Parts: sequence; structure tokens; C-alpha cells
Amino acid sequence: MKSELAGAQPGSVLFIPHGGGPLPLLGETSHQDLVSFLTEIPKTFVEPSAIVVISAHWEEDKATITSGAAPSLLYDYSGFPAEAYQIEYPAPGDPILADKIHHLLLEGGIEAKLDNQRPFDHGVFIPLKLMYPEAAIPCVQVSLIKSFDPETHIRMGKALSALCKENILILGSGFSFHNLRAFLFNSGEGPDSKNEVFDQWLIDTCTNSVLSSEEREKRLISWSNAPFARYCHPREDHLLPLHVCCGLSRSPAKLVFDDKIMGKKVSAFLW
Repeated sequence: MKSELAGAQPGSVLFIPHGGGPLPLLGETSHQDLVSFLTEIPKTFVEPSAIVVISAHWEEDKATITSGAAPSLLYDYSGFPAEAYQIEYPAPGDPILADKIHHLLLEGGIEAKLDNQRPFDHGVFIPLKLMYPEAAIPCVQVSLIKSFDPETHIRMGKALSALCKENILILGSGFSFHNLRAFLFNSGEGPDSKNEVFDQWLIDTCTNSVLSSEEREKRLISWSNAPFARYCHPREDHLLPLHVCCGLSRSPAKLVFDDKIMGKKVSAFLW
């Protein structure tokens, strides 16, 4: 595993690949580097007082925020062993923080609503069980917006940027590569040049210090024009948490994970 784990201050923003369903917790061999990364990365943070997760696995007509005090878990995957449906992660919710997020989004011109019944999906509890297994840190989840408009998701991040002044970890939980057919039929015979070219474009876009924040934003808004973009993301649900993360920070990111999962090159970024 290649990584650049650098010290992070309160208000960190992190975009991660969360792996294939529950596989990171089931000992699947191609996820071992990811498991090591997710286990180690919290050692570089000041322990947050709360975590906000933008997960690829929740889409609503308007930005929606979990506001329950004790959300249950949503096992939103199928075809796995019984143990995948017995995973527990009893992290508390944070209704006060949820209300604050709601107001920040509205003030930023983003339609938003609260949901006190929504469980945490696997884009939340799978990575957090590896990062913070004690499940003691309050967590709030924020949905994507069904329009999948990239500029709107960057604006979501900008609206939430005040959270970066607090001791809150904001986690974009998705995948820098998410072509399920390519994952399922991956032969494991050598590199996937289309995957690698797009991933390098994404790394340059997020980390290149020569780019201004405006140039970075323009690239991400027109991400589908990048080389092999639609091969890597036939559907952009797993990429858009990155747009929210980039909207939260005007500075370039650090590349903190640069390796393969299920035979495909993927990346993680820290701001």
C-alpha cells in the first residue's frame, strides 16, 4: 500500500473508497490494503467530536440529513454470508449537529430536510467500523441529491464549510472507480489503462497545487469530459461525495491512498 499519512487538524475532510459492500469486514483478500488504510488513518487525526458522512448510497430529491438520536443500520447489499447482516455499529446520532447542517445548507441556497428515521447505510458503518470500532463518536449522514448535478454538490460542500472550523471529521464515502461490470469481470491480468488514466486525472485535479480552486472546481464540474470518465463511473453516485469534499476546502488535497481494490486502481484524498 502506498500512502501519505500526514497529520490532520480538527475540521479534516477525507474522501475514501468504502469497498465492495461488506467485503472489507469479511476478510476478502483484495480489500486488505484498504482495511489497513482505514484502520491506520485515524491515528493521524485529532479524534473528532463528531463525524459527518456523505455516502454514495443515499439519494434524495433534496439534501437530507439524519436527525435521529440512535440510527439503526441499513444492510443495503445482497448475496453475502449471514454474518454480513449481523454487523453492529451502534454509533449515536447528533440531532443538534443535524439541525445545524440543515440550516447551513438552507443558508447556502441548497434545499434540505431532516429525517429522524433514516438508518446508517453501509457507506457509513463499513468504513467507520474500521476507523472507529468503538462506535462512540456521534455521526450524522447527509444524502446526495438525485439530480447528480456536480456543481450543486460542490455548492453543498461550500455551504457546509463552517463545519471545518470545528472538531468534526467530514467523510466523503464513495469510490474513485465504480464500474461494477469491470469489477465483477476483472481478469486480474495486468493493469486497466482506462482506469489508470482517469484515476491519474482525478489525482492531478485534486492535488495539483498549481491549479487554482476555480480551475479545480471547473474540472470537477465537467468531470464527465475527462478521459474514460464514463467507463470509470457509468453512474456518478460514488464520485459525487468527492465533489462535496472539494467544495468544503479551497486548498489542494493530499493523496493518502493510491492502490488497488478488486484489481482496480483507486485513490483517497485528505484536505
